[in-house]
Amino acid sequence: MTDHPAVSNASHVPAGINWNDHATLHRKGDGEGVLYGMKALRGGTLSELVRFVMNLPESERGGYVIERSGDRRLDIGEIYALAARNDYPR
Repeated sequence: MTDHPAVSNASHVPAGINWNDHATLHRKGDGEGVLYGMKALRGGTLSELVRFVMNLPESERGGYVIERSGDRRLDIGEIYALAARNDYPR
């Protein structure tokens, strides 16, 4: 369990995001299962992966999700909400 609450949806983004939490980038809809961890396209901190997705062409962004370690998947709406936060490390 992480020490910070999960981002549950774009309209409820909690205070105190740990931008240094480990996260992985996945293609949306890549499924889960035993080999799920091997489907990660890249790993890094939450802030690095949000930055990576936001630097993609807008037409490609919706094809990816970020999974926070021990937490849940963040869809494109949640990624946009995180990138718009005042405390997002730029």
